[in-house]
Amino acid sequence: MDDARRYAAEFVGTLLLVFFGVGSAVFARVQGGVVVVALTFGFIVLALVYTIGPLSGCHVNPAVTLGVLLSGKISPVGAVAYWITQFAGATVAALLLWGLTRWGGVVDQTGALGANGYGAHINLGGTAVLETVLTFLFVLVVLVVTSRAEHAGFAGLAIGLALAACIAVGLTLDGASVNPARSFGPAVFEGGAALRQLWVFVVFPLLGAALAALAAPLVVRRNPHYRAEPEEPTGPAASTA
Repeated sequence: MDDARRYAAEFVGTLLLVFFGVGSAVFARVQGGVVVVALTFGFIVLALVYTIGPLSGCHVNPAVTLGVLLSGKISPVGAVAYWITQFAGATVAALLLWGLTRWGGVVDQTGALGANGYGAHINLGGTAVLETVLTFLFVLVVLVVTSRAEHAGFAGLAIGLALAACIAVGLTLDGASVNPARSFGPAVFEGGAALRQLWVFVVFPLLGAALAALAAPLVVRRNPHYRAEPEEPTGPAASTA
């Protein structure tokens, strides 16, 4: 029963992330610009971290799930189930966006249902590097801040800001994937070049996530300048604690 609740949370969370994040580009890319889209992605993931994070961990991104899997914090079976629900949630969100642009009188301001793509402002090689670096940063932040119990209350803020920064950098170049499920949903309904180029936005975010999983232990490793627990009070202060 608990597993079913976690999978449902990942489905709904990914659906909302894609609907609001990609929707901000589809509905307001021209009037709002890069800042509005980036902040929308950041705000929605921030809200989701505090809403479903205690239940499922709020991965809502196959790249994050891969990083968590390689870190040994989820089983292979659980990871596969998360991937299935994430891609399903993204597909349903894209269906809703597609329906709004086809029958809801909504103008698609991206011209491609918010799908990721390269060619106009960046080539294949540049896209590979960009998506690897952006996803590396994002997944590294997720893995590190969620490993530090003393910063748990601020984890959502750090994760949301990291995603907003990634979107701000990559949006005008390739649409900024950082999330294979986010790329999959719109590509399915847009078809054409978006579907042909989809593999790039699956492979390289996953590569970035794998590299982040390798780097995370180096960041969180205990060192003389970092205390995981506060010092025990001593002296006069101890009597007032």
